[in-house]
Formats: sequence, structure tokens, C-alpha cells
Amino acid sequence: MNRISAIEERALRSDANPGVLGGIDIDHLTIRLGQGKQAFDAVQDVSLQIRPGEFVCVLGPSGCGKSTLLGGLAGHWQPSGGSIRVDGETVSGPHPDRGLVFQHHTLFPWKKVLDNVAFGLKMKGVGRAERHQRARDMLKLVGLEGFEDRYPVQLSGGMQQRVEIARVLINGPRVMLMDEPFGALDAQTRLKMQELLLDVWSRVKTTIVFITHDIDEALFLADRILVMSPRPGRIIDEIRLDFPRPRSPELVTSPQFAAYKRHCLALLHPHANIVPLDRLSPLGPAGAAPHHA
Repeated sequence: MNRISAIEERALRSDANPGVLGGIDIDHLTIRLGQGKQAFDAVQDVSLQIRPGEFVCVLGPSGCGKSTLLGGLAGHWQPSGGSIRVDGETVSGPHPDRGLVFQHHTLFPWKKVLDNVAFGLKMKGVGRAERHQRARDMLKLVGLEGFEDRYPVQLSGGMQQRVEIARVLINGPRVMLMDEPFGALDAQTRLKMQELLLDVWSRVKTTIVFITHDIDEALFLADRILVMSPRPGRIIDEIRLDFPRPRSPELVTSPQFAAYKRHCLALLHPHANIVPLDRLSPLGPAGAAPHHA
């Protein structure tokens, strides 16, 4: 795993927005898509809070509204009802404070890796020497030192996603929103990227909201998993994970991991006769009202 010096780490942290934490408060959020008779609720009456610096995975079947929820957080979709706030500020549109990473990279193919990463700083008016040094630090953080002069087409899929993560993080976002960023990668590369992401997150400690339909991925990465129902998307369960950090690949072989996975499978496949384990979640069985000890 890539390591950076304490001096480099302090330099990277100094780019973050001072005094900004990345706490998220979603209150009775509904997002309605389409027009007229074609309109439908993609997300319906979702309320949740995410602590600053928390790593939360949103897990659900295809078409359940996961990406729509993330789009609302990014400011790309306006609420039809309810509200979204980050550090008390209402989300009303896109902003660099909420960085977005997609499944397929959005790098400029005509720019070298270094200039792709430095692009956000260039738009902020940061001088060439400073932005290039910061970009080099970021590339070192994601394990791509020595690839500054390559073009995106010369990189593997995993390396392209590393560049994408560096390009987002260099702007010091409060929140990083990730929409199945490793979904197009092969299994071995995906595991390496998961480990890399956790290593980077342990250093910068930005809040991460990570969309996935992969149970193993959610269990390996998250502090907490929010499980969504089929459309209209609602939060039907919340699973707080107590696996120690740093996470190890051997975690997936543990009995506790298997128990959590069984619980998630029961929620996502209710007709498969798998009984969810109530003790894993403060919300109890899928669809049940929250209860308190």
C-alpha cells in the first residue's frame, strides 16, 4: 500500500476547506423524475444523517434510486419534497465541496495525468508551479508517482480511477460522492482499489457516500450500510458495522462477515426464504419502524 511522508500528508490536508466537516442531514427527501403521467418517485421520504468523516455505503438493487439519491446530494436533482443539508447549508446545486466519482472516469483525454489532476486548482487561479506540486502529491497519495506525463488512454481502468479520485480530492471536498466507482473493474483490481480508497480515506478523512449493489464491497468498506428498497427508493434498514480498521482482505472469510452478508441478502432478496438477523440493525426487520433500546 502506498505511503507518504508526514510533510506530504500535512500539505495535502492543508488544501481542505478550513472549519468544514462534511456532516449530511437529509430530511423527508422525495425526488420525483419525469413529466406528467410519466412522473414517478425515484426516492421517497428518505431521512438520514451522516456524521462528518463517516464512510457510508448505500446498498440496493438496480433501479432502486441509489444514484438518484447521490444526484440529489451532488445538487444535480432538486428535491420534490424535503431537504438536503451539508454542514447546515441547503444543497441547491453542484459545488466543488461535494466531489463526484462515477463508474467511468471523466478525465480529459487530451490532457496529461498531471494536468487532469491539477485542473480544479487551475480553475481556482492557483499558479502553475503550486498546482503541479499539489497534483504530484495527490498522485503519490494514490500510488501513481511516475505517471504524471501519461495520457488517460495509456492507463489501465484501475489507474484511471485513481487519477479520478486524485482529481476530486485535490479540491478539498467536504464530501466525496462515489457512484459504483469500481463496478467496471475486474475482481482483483476492484479489491486493490477498495484497499487504496480506505488508505486514502484514513488520511484525508473526508465524508464518503458510496453507492454499490455489491454486498461484499459495502461490508468491506463502510462504517454503516443503508439498504434501499426497490423503487420508490426508501431506506429499509441501517447496518452499523463493527469490523476493526484498517480492514484486511481476510475479513471476508470471517463468520461475522458471513452473518452480515446473510442479513443483507435477506433484505435484498425477500422471496428467497433467508431470515434477516434483527440483532444486526437498529431498525429491525426490513420495512419495520425504528425501535429504540
